[in-house]
Amino acid sequence: MSPPIVVSHALGSYPVVVEPGALGRLETVAEERLAGRRLAMIADAAVYELLQAGRLGRAPWPGAALLFPPGETSKTRERWAALTDALLADGYGRDTGLVALGGGVAGDLAGFVAATYLRGVPYIQAPTTLLAMLDASVGGKTGVDAPQGKNLVGAFHPPVAVLADPAALATLAERDYRGGMAEAVKHGLIADENYFTWMEREADALLRRDPAALTRLVRRSVEIKADVVSGDEREAGRRAILNAGHTVAHALERVTAFGIPHGEAVALGLVAECALAERMGLAPAGLGQRVAGLLARLGLPTRLVSPLSPERLIEAMASDKKNLRARVRFALPRALGVMDTDAGWTREAPAADVREALTAIT
Repeated sequence: MSPPIVVSHALGSYPVVVEPGALGRLETVAEERLAGRRLAMIADAAVYELLQAGRLGRAPWPGAALLFPPGETSKTRERWAALTDALLADGYGRDTGLVALGGGVAGDLAGFVAATYLRGVPYIQAPTTLLAMLDASVGGKTGVDAPQGKNLVGAFHPPVAVLADPAALATLAERDYRGGMAEAVKHGLIADENYFTWMEREADALLRRDPAALTRLVRRSVEIKADVVSGDEREAGRRAILNAGHTVAHALERVTAFGIPHGEAVALGLVAECALAERMGLAPAGLGQRVAGLLARLGLPTRLVSPLSPERLIEAMASDKKNLRARVRFALPRALGVMDTDAGWTREAPAADVREALTAIT
């Protein structure tokens, strides 16, 4: 059994357990980390059904559960209000403890309920998608989407524990599974060339969902993210590098009304933003090609199937959270494992360069 990865924050720390079979201890961990509290699970309805059927490697959850329909379209203020109202109607008080079960939507949505319910109650993250395990569940970001863009209403509210069970990924649809790989590629790009090279070498094993390779993937990505967020809890500095690829990715999601899944949007965003870094003379020629090569080997798109106008994407970038004084900003690489910091952790880019870089994917 590997020791938990510890994520530090302003008020303490929390463990991230990366271990096959970890979900089998969900009830026990909830009783330990949320001792004396009245528990309620907030779960993706499809994932909850798998849990109750024993397909996630444990007995059914014995307590109360509030469910929501799968998908990004559930990550709204209206859904947050409905979940909050349900807790109030059932008389949940300051002794409430919540458990978030599902992918990134579940973690963001349930985390935002936890952050705001009676001015904040503790919660546990139990991510069940690759994307959520190696990225979304770590770092304490919670929130919901607005018509103007993704994650524009939210709060920083760290969980008290995260249980990442790679064995649960056996139930994940192939497209969803591959989508999670984009964030792992991003982690290698922004912080660890050796990790990136390992993924190139182990791509076939990862596609087979080899348990050892998959556990190592999740663990290393969590280690990278934990290191970044522990030093910059509220994204005042280095944490912004985690947004590599995401300025373009969020624009793609908005323009297509989430028709492109998040992981695939991130893959496309990484290709476009590497092309931008090359055009601006920040990164050496060929970086984008290498990143695109690994993404393609992992079954991720590197070009849009249905072309979009670069102008539409540029317009959609205007609501990105990284923007300062209405100026679009990007977290750009200089090389594998090295990010550009000359203008701070993010920088503006000439409109002509952005437009040209977008032709790499459009």
